[in-house]
Amino acid sequence: MAESNFVDYVKIYCRSGKGGRGSMHLRHVKYNPNGGPDGGDGGDGGSVYLRGNHNFWTLLHLKYERHVRAEHGGNGGRDKCHGTNGKDVYIDVPCGTVVYNAETGKYVCDVTYDGQEVLLLKGGRGGLGNFQFRSATNQAPRYAQPGEPMQEMTIILELKLLADVGLVGLPNAGKSTLLSALSSARPKIANYPFTTLEPSLGIVSYRDRQSFVMADIPGIIEGASEGKGLGLRFLRHIERNSLLLFMVDSESDDIRRDYEMLVNELRNFNPEMMDKHRVLAVTKCDLLDDELIAMLRETTPDDIPVVFISSVTGKGISELKDVLWRELNSESNKLQTIMSEDTLVHRDKDMSRFRLEMAQEGEDDDLVFIDEDEIEDVEDIDDFEYEESEEIR
Repeated sequence: MAESNFVDYVKIYCRSGKGGRGSMHLRHVKYNPNGGPDGGDGGDGGSVYLRGNHNFWTLLHLKYERHVRAEHGGNGGRDKCHGTNGKDVYIDVPCGTVVYNAETGKYVCDVTYDGQEVLLLKGGRGGLGNFQFRSATNQAPRYAQPGEPMQEMTIILELKLLADVGLVGLPNAGKSTLLSALSSARPKIANYPFTTLEPSLGIVSYRDRQSFVMADIPGIIEGASEGKGLGLRFLRHIERNSLLLFMVDSESDDIRRDYEMLVNELRNFNPEMMDKHRVLAVTKCDLLDDELIAMLRETTPDDIPVVFISSVTGKGISELKDVLWRELNSESNKLQTIMSEDTLVHRDKDMSRFRLEMAQEGEDDDLVFIDEDEIEDVEDIDDFEYEESEEIR
């Protein structure tokens, strides 16, 4: 995993800019000794935005950029000079990125489509100069507003793949082989468990130049929802799929038991996934005749469509594509998709699971933050008194 370029979560520190303070300045020049207040307003601090970008498919570009800071607003000046506004910072993320507060695990926001901009941290407003406080009864105000403070937050960016069909199955069930047979994707294929260590996406062609997206995730074993194997990290990639394709090896001792075990792991991880449409594919059926297939069909579930396929010989592939297309475009599936988009409920992140994931990856969960702007704060302590005493004198 250390050599992989697929990064599906990062933890970064974000900080907006603080607002510049207003100037406390009294105009005192030749031929105009009673010029009055002319202190300008401070500039607004920069904000931090998240922006969806379809050109990114992982969070690799943020893995080594652990600190994101927006610019501070400039201070106001004499002659009613307005301070400069701090520049906003945009963090480009792939579509399907969910943001959580790293300290509390609370859900923050979600970026789902290209070009979407979400305000993460708002910059502080600049303070008003003493020119704004002038009045008939207070013609020489000797005070100004400080700028609003900055906002900061440590966030967790978590990527969930967006696909139409998600492949769910035990290790070495033929998921990668099926994806390579249906699309141009070339995932790693070998005759041992856990060959797939990172999710893969492929576009499956259908009739009349139509297509749908299929996602392959690492194999799921019993107890994956509790952290066993690789399931804890990759189960979340199934949450955004419209249809789940369960794959069970035809050489299994009990097809129904393996299928129910996979369903139970998904239920324990997220009960909402039980509302998704499901299809069962019995793989590696190239050496089975019609009589054996009829016997195996008696051991399969009765409440979902079942297709017997062989990715090597192409047996049942056309039937499988027809079943997947029919289920994807069924009225009940479309209605469920519309309802999920309108009434989407986001769960807060379980921080114990996140720490377990970090421990499995061998990464350090602690970040050390050094704010270089503390030096600027020390230098700006007595600016108000300095300007006032210089002009009044």
